[in-house]
Amino acid sequence: MKYAYYPGCSAHSTARDMHESCVAVAKELGIELQEIKGWTCCGASAAHQTDRVLAASLPAANLLLAKEMGLDMVVNCAACYNRSKNTNYEVVHSSTMYKKVTAALGQPYDGSVPVRHFVEVLLQDFGTKKLKKAVKQPLNGLKVACYYGCYLLRPPEVTNFDDPENPSIMETLIEAIGGEALEWPGKVECCGGALNLTRTDITVARSASIIEMAQAAGADCIVTACPMCQTSLDLRQRDMQKTNGKLYDIPIPYITQLIGLSLGIPAKELGINRLMVPPKAVLKALKV
Repeated sequence: MKYAYYPGCSAHSTARDMHESCVAVAKELGIELQEIKGWTCCGASAAHQTDRVLAASLPAANLLLAKEMGLDMVVNCAACYNRSKNTNYEVVHSSTMYKKVTAALGQPYDGSVPVRHFVEVLLQDFGTKKLKKAVKQPLNGLKVACYYGCYLLRPPEVTNFDDPENPSIMETLIEAIGGEALEWPGKVECCGGALNLTRTDITVARSASIIEMAQAAGADCIVTACPMCQTSLDLRQRDMQKTNGKLYDIPIPYITQLIGLSLGIPAKELGINRLMVPPKAVLKALKV
């Protein structure tokens, strides 16, 4: 299995652990991620708020590079995934947008490159049977709340990721590596991540509500596949405590970090040390 890999800007800054764990898991499972040479910023998440043509043209430039490679494009950032899927949708469904993007790039892009999130590849291409066989340190019943947020699921006609109201891709993967995937009401709620810097109070309130729902369901941790959601839920727990006096102390790892630990990959290679809330319950369950 070979894919054109688009790491995105956050892979080299605030979400290095997301990138490192994705690459480590892929290597361990024999999935070849061939990084796109010369990739550029996809514009997430600000470009679409200012210029629709720019917002479509930025991802299209990367999709053209993937097309030249003759491979599906795989991303691990939910925001990059969303913007790339939006570009495909717009150039296919709007002749006007297709012409404007062609003019901006100096060459046509027809929306034909499949955009896949890494968790889709793990479930649909690699498969749970092979994943179960690869597990060396199962999660031993760790209670996990899978959190999807907005970018993977909305708008559903564009992303076509999973059931927009009750997705189950991450739950299936968690069960495959020995965890208990919880049923809880907050997995598709918005964390307010897009307002993290401009209206931090809203982000703090939204994220606290999500954490409280997960804890009420008995979660030992919350896993996500989005760097913006991870920042909101992990980094902002100190702000939540200042605001409402509650110490949540619940770890927010990326799902690729949990999968990596179950495969026996050293925690350091997965960026576990970069989590703001130490994943004590996770490491204890895996006896790491």
